[in-house]
Amino acid sequence: MNALLDLDQLRSFIAIAETGSFTKAAEQVNKTQSAVSMQMRRLEERVGQTIFVRDGRQSRVTDTGVRLLDYARRMLSLNAETIAAFSTDAMAGTVRLGLPDDYAPRLLPTVLASFATTHPNIEIEVVCEQSSCIHRRIQEGRLDLGIVTHGDSTHEKNGRIIRSEPLLWVSSAHHSVHCQSTVPLALGTKSCCWRSSATTALSKAGKNYRIAYVSSSAAAASGAVVAGLAVAVLPESALMSDMRVLSHREGFPELPHCNIALIRSDAAQDRIHNALAAHIVNALDNVSGIMAAE
Repeated sequence: MNALLDLDQLRSFIAIAETGSFTKAAEQVNKTQSAVSMQMRRLEERVGQTIFVRDGRQSRVTDTGVRLLDYARRMLSLNAETIAAFSTDAMAGTVRLGLPDDYAPRLLPTVLASFATTHPNIEIEVVCEQSSCIHRRIQEGRLDLGIVTHGDSTHEKNGRIIRSEPLLWVSSAHHSVHCQSTVPLALGTKSCCWRSSATTALSKAGKNYRIAYVSSSAAAASGAVVAGLAVAVLPESALMSDMRVLSHREGFPELPHCNIALIRSDAAQDRIHNALAAHIVNALDNVSGIMAAE
């Protein structure tokens, strides 16, 4: 392999690996799908090996692709760092970002890994708390940006909705706790809008339930689910491989969608805040596509 690797091709390659889709990656790097496909063919020619295989509707990275992915991220990071080192206009500083731990496992890698590659001199401090706490911290100026659940009536008018996901009933893939005559639930505190949606839906459906676990931590609820101790309500982005989704076939009524919003402090108006806010919107926004389809 004597030819030099193309950084733009590597950027597209990383986007495909992270999204699992040529279509989503093309949107992320602002190219057509055919252009991205051509880039990957040329990258495979340079590497001399296959880096993607089809897995249903998804594109899965091969073992060779996994090896290349690490190099690609390091090359783009070093490139950005080099540009920043010699730029008199490079952005630097700290942004304080808050989000619930319901979203952290899936959204943080998607948002922060790619942002760090293009903005190596911007440090991001992350706080994981309930949406209501993040709203309060934003209002008090203790956080700059927040990714929150948009459903709390107190804050309904605040923020920009950037993502809409199904809210789902989940149980363990290896247990049958959902078959109990009185279903044990793992839910948030009384202020949680998902808890209200869940109990209201079950009451209307005439399904017996009891609240067995209460926690503001999604990790605690997920742990109870995976252990086969309870059924929980989670957004699609928080699903884990050892969970199963329950539907009306198991007697669980449909739940409303979960809207995710971006909020920001009035004082967070610097370029670094604008850069991260724009990156979050570009990385997570699926509302435009939904509206267009409707």
